Amino acid sequence: MSPMCHIVCAGDFDKGRFLPQNGDLVIACDAGLSHLEKIGLVPDLTVGDFDSYGKTPDAENVVRLPRRKDDTDSAYALKLGLAKGYTRFVLHGSLGGARISHSLANISLLMYLREHGAEGILCGKNTCAALLENGSVVFSASDRGFLSVFAVSDECEVELENLKFPFSGVIKPSFPLGVSNEFTGETARIEARRGTLLWVYEGEIGDPARFFGA
Repeated sequence: MSPMCHIVCAGDFDKGRFLPQNGDLVIACDAGLSHLEKIGLVPDLTVGDFDSYGKTPDAENVVRLPRRKDDTDSAYALKLGLAKGYTRFVLHGSLGGARISHSLANISLLMYLREHGAEGILCGKNTCAALLENGSVVFSASDRGFLSVFAVSDECEVELENLKFPFSGVIKPSFPLGVSNEFTGETARIEARRGTLLWVYEGEIGDPARFFGA
């Protein structure tokens, strides 16, 4: 698997899902640096206006951003990763936390990545989420928890296989039909035949990087 860019945000952080490998790039965003300090890891880069961290870090490779800016700290970090040639991004601490607005902004970043030929996965506490368009994603027979799908485009033609509530048809943003499905102990599969959907897995996720293609 090609190297990945790990961006650590200030939301709910699950250190068990933070599994960077040699060659990966780790960027801390503002108070996301606190998550890494607690596990004793020094990021390759730290970016932010540091309003939530409380001070400018006394460290190397720090990019201080102005408070008045168009990009969120996470968006700036993501663009740095793209500029360095990374096409796979895991955004840790990008869900949950004190402000739902940041979680919603990070979903927008998944769309930005797709527009730029890259892909991303959002991670929170026992939660991950990603976009799916004209393709499929497979979950193992050992996966446990809840799996939800939401239409991002006006309509999304989707098929759900080997889940508690199998489905084949069209879902729309105006009706959350795909919320809170469950695994059954069989290999499950989501296919987006038309349109774009957001899938959300809440449960025993393991390494989120397994959901990237080969």
